[in-house]
Amino acid sequence: MLEISDIFVSFQGSKVLNGISCAITSGETVGVIGPNGSGKTTFFNCISGFAPSVSGTITLRGERIDHLEPHLRAQRGLGRVFQNFGIFREMTLLENIQLALESRRGQTAGIFPWSKRTRELREESMTFLNEVGLSKKADDKAGSLSGGQMRLLEIVRTLALGADLFLLDEPTAGVSPRMKEDIARSIKNLQALGKTVLIIEHDITFIQKFCDRIVVLEEGRVVLDGTPEEVRSDTRLQEIYFGRDEQPAKS
Repeated sequence: MLEISDIFVSFQGSKVLNGISCAITSGETVGVIGPNGSGKTTFFNCISGFAPSVSGTITLRGERIDHLEPHLRAQRGLGRVFQNFGIFREMTLLENIQLALESRRGQTAGIFPWSKRTRELREESMTFLNEVGLSKKADDKAGSLSGGQMRLLEIVRTLALGADLFLLDEPTAGVSPRMKEDIARSIKNLQALGKTVLIIEHDITFIQKFCDRIVVLEEGRVVLDGTPEEVRSDTRLQEIYFGRDEQPAKS
């Protein structure tokens, strides 16, 4: 599905990504973890087109996309769920979903609210909202939602857009424990649909429930890549987060 090969990204002369390479199989769910400043969000920005790479290649289903603008990558099935929410807060939940459906199909609903096309679009949008338990809030402004509800709306809107590859940047950040479980169910629903998912997350206990692999970044490099069990049991993980325990030399 996705192949990243030797990607370098620099900001103001400082390297943020230092030759990242990895491959993601279709239908796989992969967690991306690492300490603050390790390059996780920049990694997602590079894949989705918001941070241009200095060198290296990114291919989606065998097609190079590293030269494409973000909207063209989205048209090819790459969906991004942002850490700081990318929903349209002044639009209703229903309008957020309708916009995604219209963008996917390259058409707009009829002008008149009683037109067949408008009714069909509303019904389909309501189906998506019902999947995440938000149908009763369909006509509310998206900005009135809690953080967890906004996250659910953004995930299901990306699904409505037709994405096959989902980049979820800290989907549980700042949400309640109950909403965290709702988000977990949404991710499992994506898996059931055969979608490919990459998740940036600090809570390894959370992502190990459904991740096939975990990739660990440090200083813009992939330093660990394996199953959740392999990564958690690797002594290097503790060293990455807490440093090496140096014992004083004996005299």
